[in-house]
Amino acid sequence: MDLQDIKQRFGIIGSSPALERAIDIARQVAPTDLSVLITGESGTGKEVFPQIIHQFSARKHGPYIAVNCGAIPEGTIDSELFGHEKGSFTGAHEARKGYFEVADGGTIFLDEVGELPLATQARLLRVLETKEYIRVGSSKVQKTDVRIVAATNVNLQQAIEKSKFREDLYYRLNTVPILLPSLRERKEDIFLLFRKFAADFAAKYRMPAIKLMPDAEILLTNYYWQGNVRQLKNIAEQISIIEKTRDISADILARYLPQINGSSLLSIVKPEGAATGDFSERDLLYKVLFDMKKDLNDLKKVVHDIVQFNPTNISNLSHDDVQILNRMQTEATQESTLTDVMLRPSNVTILNNGTPQKFVEPIVVEETLSLSDKEKEMIIKSLQKYKGKRKLAASELGISERTLYRKINEYGINE
Repeated sequence: MDLQDIKQRFGIIGSSPALERAIDIARQVAPTDLSVLITGESGTGKEVFPQIIHQFSARKHGPYIAVNCGAIPEGTIDSELFGHEKGSFTGAHEARKGYFEVADGGTIFLDEVGELPLATQARLLRVLETKEYIRVGSSKVQKTDVRIVAATNVNLQQAIEKSKFREDLYYRLNTVPILLPSLRERKEDIFLLFRKFAADFAAKYRMPAIKLMPDAEILLTNYYWQGNVRQLKNIAEQISIIEKTRDISADILARYLPQINGSSLLSIVKPEGAATGDFSERDLLYKVLFDMKKDLNDLKKVVHDIVQFNPTNISNLSHDDVQILNRMQTEATQESTLTDVMLRPSNVTILNNGTPQKFVEPIVVEETLSLSDKEKEMIIKSLQKYKGKRKLAASELGISERTLYRKINEYGINE
């Protein structure tokens, strides 16, 4: 079965190289009995990959059990995993089989394995090394034939350094590692996922599907998706239910995106092979534009409160307001290439702690902040730089060659 068939069978959306690499590794390791450790941020879909491994293994007709290790209290997790004998602890009124006994001949998926207590880690290590375990309250050694697939969003290397995770267990689990990319590392898949979720919710709630306008699509693609696919799905469902209009603009979408430090975080992903801190011009441009628009609005408000630079009123400004004016004047000067903030000298004097200071009166001329215009400009520059070679231009812009071709037709760019 090829990758496309696997995606269709397990409902995986996207064509990111990192995602397809993870699927390919899962397919190749499935026929073996090797332990697999799946790592990635929360919300990236780690729970799908153990199912792929199980279904393509010789154990596919055996039991499959998924255990959330972080959701089981520390005092009962040994009993849940390995079982217990009657009377082994308060409340143990009868003997109970553990997951390793129930899943014999099949696959057990240990989600959030980094949350296991150290004592339980030692028991798990024995299962991996000898296929043996002992029920709580028993002295009888039992055998189990279980394939173990584990997943975590915790950095286990750091946990080992802090003595919170056993190093020997880590190497036993990590026989074959599978790393899932975050959503911001697979930007080309974000819009596809959103469109799929929108269609699903439209069918579920019996309403027309929502559609993103071009400016909303840009905002969606460049937002910093901290909660990954899970967060994207949640946002799509909220908008589908709440909004009456089916055409979603960037302004509408922005109301549903969590604000962090006063602004929506835009994702800035280092391109493959780029040096540290070497980000694409387009990502930096989007971030600066959004931040500058907010700063300019704040500046206008402060300037308006001075009553059009009347010297008498300026001299009565608080120390904090003076600091705000000076800080924002400096920022505007440094970023004038994007906002066209022109400053000219004035004879107005500001009193700062009793000391007269010259203040430069800003006249703000705000250029259009249309993201589509800026995107078109960046595409033209990139095409000119590489003399019309679309593959190189697309690589620098951080988009696929097909997306670049669509944008060229959309903006009517003559190469």
